[in-house]
Amino acid sequence: MHTPTITPRKSIYYDYKIYPFNKPPELSGTKKRHPVVFVGAGPIGLVNAIDLARYGIPCVLLEAERQVSEGSRAIVFTRRSMEILQQAGIADRITAAGLPWRFGNSFYRGQRVFRLEAPYDEDDRFWPMINLQQQYLEEYLVDRVMQEPLIDMRWGHKVTAIVDNNDTGCTLRVDTEACEYDLDADWVVATDGARSPVRNMTDLRMEGDSYEGRFVIADIRVKLDLPTERLAFFDPPWNPGNTVLMHREPHDIWRVDYRLPDGETPEDALRPESLKARIDAQLELVGYKGASWEMDWCSVYSARAMTLPDYIHKRLIFCGDAAHMLPIFGVRGANTGWQDGHDLVWKLAMQQRGLAGPQLLPSYSQERVQASREIIDEASKSTRFMTPPTHGFRTLRDATLSLTLSQDFVKPLLHWRTSRPHDYYNSALNARDDDNTVFKNGPLDGSPIRNVKLGDNDYLMDCLGASFYLFCFNVQDAVPAALVAEAEAIRKRGIAFAIVAFGNQGQAIKGADIVIDDRAGRAHAKYCDGSNPAGYLVRPDQHVSARWINPTAERLRSAMDAALGHRVTQTQEKN
Repeated sequence: MHTPTITPRKSIYYDYKIYPFNKPPELSGTKKRHPVVFVGAGPIGLVNAIDLARYGIPCVLLEAERQVSEGSRAIVFTRRSMEILQQAGIADRITAAGLPWRFGNSFYRGQRVFRLEAPYDEDDRFWPMINLQQQYLEEYLVDRVMQEPLIDMRWGHKVTAIVDNNDTGCTLRVDTEACEYDLDADWVVATDGARSPVRNMTDLRMEGDSYEGRFVIADIRVKLDLPTERLAFFDPPWNPGNTVLMHREPHDIWRVDYRLPDGETPEDALRPESLKARIDAQLELVGYKGASWEMDWCSVYSARAMTLPDYIHKRLIFCGDAAHMLPIFGVRGANTGWQDGHDLVWKLAMQQRGLAGPQLLPSYSQERVQASREIIDEASKSTRFMTPPTHGFRTLRDATLSLTLSQDFVKPLLHWRTSRPHDYYNSALNARDDDNTVFKNGPLDGSPIRNVKLGDNDYLMDCLGASFYLFCFNVQDAVPAALVAEAEAIRKRGIAFAIVAFGNQGQAIKGADIVIDDRAGRAHAKYCDGSNPAGYLVRPDQHVSARWINPTAERLRSAMDAALGHRVTQTQEKN
């Protein structure tokens, strides 16, 4: 019998609460097959459930615990993540509570040897990064889940076995404080983290590297008059040959990460006297010798760069850290997981509603495995620099650091390759016969769209929801009638679709579902060339799937078929 802890976790700044266990219908004899079950109500599972509800698809969300996660864990959220969290309805709460930033600093032998400035302009609704502890994020998401009738949130429900997983559905064995029961679903999505019990039940193996370096992660409360910027210290006097990172969090909490010396065990590293000596030394290094501080939470982690080679196994799908394990250098964990989910959910919704072609759902794995491999390649470079795996790597790293003291050209090598929005240039869902290569600017096929400031507090992405969009530029007073008719035909198929027309003279535009006043020309400058009519087909996850000069109804129809996975493959053509 599963008995989760019902004593609130301790924290010096966050008040944990226990969520109620509710007896599920299955324990009263009700047998029901659910469209989707998410296993794990961490940041990825919560956002996925909310996102799926936007498409009108009900789901069950299982969480073994009865409170949000322990410790600050994921604390840095990128601009792309905030755009996704805006769709989930919690971006404003994060903005109000979090600490925005855009600069990163690297120090060596008492000198700042590199300063990174993340791009930011007035078309960006969100800062490049914002810091907030994971407990608050999960709390905000749980509040949203509780407002959504399509989400059946089940606290204290632990998956203990996969009873069946076949081509038509998946059955889970679930344990609770009351009794065990079987839960049937069309699809099960594992969002249960890096140690994923669901993944372990399948005996699936990840590909990649597990590095020997271990890091202590500690949250302390201390008043430091330092800016909200990333601080990285290479080869500090108190931890020679190793690396230390610092981040400011709300409520005077500071995250301190430092690598363990070779041969030291996690148990030794987490001893109070060891923690105190090292944190005191780090505070002295930043100019606060003898500062009074309190420990809130600490742990040890190992850097890994690994992924499953396929994220879909019959009716079982993996998402977030359950699908891949990435080093935290460059804030990749949760930020990558949200991009996974945003890619997956709209495709899963189309699948459930019978609108998906045979290539749509498989494209989730194709797009996101490729993204993970790109991330692993980037993250591995950062990880090898932070935690050199061999004597040769350490010699090269130390030589590079020494050169930064006198040679400016070397300093950019200290770039930590932060998390970024991924482009699906090779996606099977992109149009084959569009004008992608003709455009001189604007987002390429497979890229996420670019936000644009429309007024004092209004932005382009504020106007978008769970829908396909056709962006139309330079259309003067009316969208071509054939495009309007094709849009209506798409909607009659049950697909959410809207035409967004950008007026460069503030004019009304007939046939448009949404008209954007772009007299300032900001959107036109970012999306099209000259005065020719231009169009972009935008997927529900805000990635471009086609773009044209002078779009036509026929090309729109063909691109929509491709975007929904209906494109005929060469094998099908031969058959």
